[in-house]
Amino acid sequence: MSTPDAFVHTSQPSRVIFGSGRLSELPAELDRLQLSRVIVICTPPQQATGNAVADLCGHRAHSVYPHATMHVPRSVAAAACEYVNTHEIDGAVVVGGGSSVGLGKALALETGLPILAIPTTYAGSEMTPIWGITDHGDKTTGRDVKVLPRTVIYDPDLTLTLPASLSVSSGLNALAHAAEALYAPDGSPIIEMMAGEAARALTKALPAVATNPTDKAARAELLYGAWLSGACLGATSMSLHHKLCHIIGGTFDLPHSEVHAIVLPHVLSYNLDGAPRARGILSRAVGADDPAALIYSLSQQIGSSTSLQDLGMSGGNIELVVSKATANPYSNPRPVTAESIRSIVSGAFFGTPPKRNP
Repeated sequence: MSTPDAFVHTSQPSRVIFGSGRLSELPAELDRLQLSRVIVICTPPQQATGNAVADLCGHRAHSVYPHATMHVPRSVAAAACEYVNTHEIDGAVVVGGGSSVGLGKALALETGLPILAIPTTYAGSEMTPIWGITDHGDKTTGRDVKVLPRTVIYDPDLTLTLPASLSVSSGLNALAHAAEALYAPDGSPIIEMMAGEAARALTKALPAVATNPTDKAARAELLYGAWLSGACLGATSMSLHHKLCHIIGGTFDLPHSEVHAIVLPHVLSYNLDGAPRARGILSRAVGADDPAALIYSLSQQIGSSTSLQDLGMSGGNIELVVSKATANPYSNPRPVTAESIRSIVSGAFFGTPPKRNP
């Protein structure tokens, strides 16, 4: 692999605690951050986990706030901000996946509240300064370092009960972060090494977790890959894949990780033809000359959905996605045209094998 002539690399200022059983260090970590009146944020189905984490926090926990939802609706974020201000909360422990982390970030963006994240999925958003809020079907995203969690505790034991289907889609979502970082305009040799290692770990662990969800070693490998992927996303610009997924998920209220998993091979099939260096790194990492075809085949083998139609999207909405995706310019290794977007989204909608569009 040749080294670029020039680059800039910025490391994100977050602390990572990784390993089986490391959740037990939560109280000490809250003390290190000087947090004594925290809320534990989770989604409604995860309230039991939220309660257990609050118990572990002891006197430092003010309450459990089980109101996180997909895509962070503006009304939900506003209600959480009001709750935090009313009860004089000094920090948030976010437990779960992208929905919980997203609500924590919205709080941090508005109030400056410090966050400690405990991921139970492989979304990777806990490692990025990227926030997103949805209002009337339009998802707005931005970057601000103050939304980055101060500490992230990765304990693979917490992922053992994550259903195999969600584990697979969440892991493919993480793979999308690593893949797109490889052709980001603000990448670096450090990001290339991290993204390649993430892709290797994820494609190795996903079939093992799908076959045996209680495989602790595979769960740890998957979480490791997700951490690296999230860090890659946090240090680089988002391109076509993430733009499309934000549009599709936010506009039609479709599940985040499943949308990423379905769209990824179709975007890569288009983009990698314009990014030979990224193709080479990804090919070596996953052990295949055509990474897009391998990812699509992997999705089929491990039972992940390959069609947006299966998620409830209507074919009549393809043109709406095309219109939104071409409305504003953004970085991408190949031109973003109505024709290319239509081909990509149509392939993802029907679940057909990805086709290269030279």
